[in-house]
Amino acid sequence: MVPPEKTIQSRRAFLKNSGCAALAGTTLFSSLINMKAIASAALDKKGDFNDYKALVCILLDGGADSHNMLIPRGNFEYGNYLTTRSNLAIPQSQVLPLNGFASGQSFGVHPDMPQIQNLYNSGRLAWIANVGTLIEPITKQQYESNSGRTPLGLFSHSDQIKHWQTGRPGERSSHGWAGRIADLIQQHNSNPNLSMNISLSGNNFFQSGQTINEFSIKSNGEFGLNGSETQNSYHNLRNDAIKSMLERDYEDMYKKTYVNTLSKALDGSQGLTQALSDAGTFNLQFSNTTVSKQLEMIAKVIAAKDELAFNRQTFFVKIGGWDHHDEVLESQQEMLPELDLALGEFMSALEKMGLSEDVTTFTISDFGRTLTSNGDGSDHAWGGNTMVMGGAVNGGNIYGTYPSLEMGNELMLPRGVMIPTTSTSEYFAELASWFGVGSSDLFEIFPDLQNFYSTGSGLPVGFMNLSA
Repeated sequence: MVPPEKTIQSRRAFLKNSGCAALAGTTLFSSLINMKAIASAALDKKGDFNDYKALVCILLDGGADSHNMLIPRGNFEYGNYLTTRSNLAIPQSQVLPLNGFASGQSFGVHPDMPQIQNLYNSGRLAWIANVGTLIEPITKQQYESNSGRTPLGLFSHSDQIKHWQTGRPGERSSHGWAGRIADLIQQHNSNPNLSMNISLSGNNFFQSGQTINEFSIKSNGEFGLNGSETQNSYHNLRNDAIKSMLERDYEDMYKKTYVNTLSKALDGSQGLTQALSDAGTFNLQFSNTTVSKQLEMIAKVIAAKDELAFNRQTFFVKIGGWDHHDEVLESQQEMLPELDLALGEFMSALEKMGLSEDVTTFTISDFGRTLTSNGDGSDHAWGGNTMVMGGAVNGGNIYGTYPSLEMGNELMLPRGVMIPTTSTSEYFAELASWFGVGSSDLFEIFPDLQNFYSTGSGLPVGFMNLSA
């Protein structure tokens, strides 16, 4: 007998290799509701999901050097930063100041992040300091003596980028935490054909669930069957052949599953096309950069939420090129302005649509980077800093613990590798809780959360306003 996992793999290979069913920007299998299961698990939920909420995940692919994004400004703290970072340090006079103090310190952001400075100072953006993948709290002594558990494949791109998307650093899971949430709540949306998980960057772990996967679209709005709207003899023949195939009744399980999946793909694509058209004129300004265009497309889909009959959605964007082993200063001067501008434009669009409190945007990355220089760049490390933006964010503050950047401190490993003080489990559980996931399900989705947080002790971190 063929093992069940081999059967699933064979079915996946069959669907992925079927050229006539290829969807723009993704494979058929990964774009649609996964056909492995029919029923969804019951959700221990806080509300009735009659409101609308969306999570927008921005992956800074490669491991962003976030200690040059969020920078201490006080003379003493900046002195430690300057000594440790040496030739990678941003001049103190160029750091854009952030309002107020966090843990008695003053902070600022990279000079190419003026929009983020404004969003923070106006209370619409927060920073999470020294966050990273953790199975359980660990001290420097425990790490050095191998007496504490550490994430699998620590410092490895392939492992850590997966752990940030799955929320399970103690295992090599292929299902992401947004996918697991979708498994629970997809049924609370009224749209039967389109996944609540929309990706602007193709396949990803973050949105992959047991029963639900992502639906991929491109920033230019392309999705659905390639060339389905093109009027030429080839596409007309192919479309007629596909229509004939879908209208037949199949007894074979694989054929029936394939046809049903393709049928849902086409129905979902047609529904999205119609919904975007019905949503009306979209008259908001976005720049002509890849990042801005991706966020513009997300804004358009969000604007069509009523036409799409969705109460909950997640979106995923991957921005590559952050693995700066060299030329980190030059690379950030080129890349940060695009990220900064796109976030400002996206927040402005949401505010104009009256949806700023309903959409929360957050960043993730593979890991933080070494504080010390390797000559012209920084290398793979552990703890780093992330951003959360939205009207429901308790903005204008830095959450978690921003550690001393003095070499050899109690959280610093060789080469300026910071041991995280806030776990990704806490970070993501708070986002999931705002999204509507009940407390018992949080511990199912994030099994390591129990090592950092207990129900009834307030929010895991505190950066979200759950009443918003």
